[in-house]
Amino acid sequence: MTGAAAGDTFVNVSFDQFRESLDRLAVERLEAYLALILKWNARINLTAVRDPDDIVQRHFVECIFAAAQIPANVKTLLDFGSGAGLPGIPIAICRSEIGVTLAESQGKKAAFLREAVRTLGLTAEVWDRRVEQMPPQRVFDAVTLRAVDKMAEACAAAVQRLAPGGSLMAFATRTTEAALEGLPGVEWRNGLPVPGSDHGILKIGRRN
Repeated sequence: MTGAAAGDTFVNVSFDQFRESLDRLAVERLEAYLALILKWNARINLTAVRDPDDIVQRHFVECIFAAAQIPANVKTLLDFGSGAGLPGIPIAICRSEIGVTLAESQGKKAAFLREAVRTLGLTAEVWDRRVEQMPPQRVFDAVTLRAVDKMAEACAAAVQRLAPGGSLMAFATRTTEAALEGLPGVEWRNGLPVPGSDHGILKIGRRN
């Protein structure tokens, strides 16, 4: 966003605790990304959250937190079921050294993602089909999942896209994480509490 409204957007929300870790370009890109979400949300249902401060608080803060947890050696990342680009676009903004693939099979949302990548000048690509349709040889150093349907099944499919030793990062809650514990091929570590959320956790696992 531009002008006073852009600056006001990031006042009095917990995003401010992350500001010092971001350069000015990243902040500007996040503001522009927020403007795109608000514009497109008027036409298609990108997110049920409509208030700009709530989008920052409930979406951006979680995604910036996740970006900080990605291991330093990760060069490629798949955002599985990207939707509005959360967390893939904030990761591409905050960790510009990572090549991000945004996988979203719904046409209108994929069109939004392409527009966001173009407008923000990100090192990212959009895969507009199901992840299962990717060539078998396409694997990634990390895969993220957030707000996807049937999380346990999606995580099982995501494991197939991980390189050996790759990181699986799934947003869950204390009540839903149990369904992920027995996932074959993944060694989980303790879930990290998500800032600003009473029940949200970030589960991080390593492919065996």
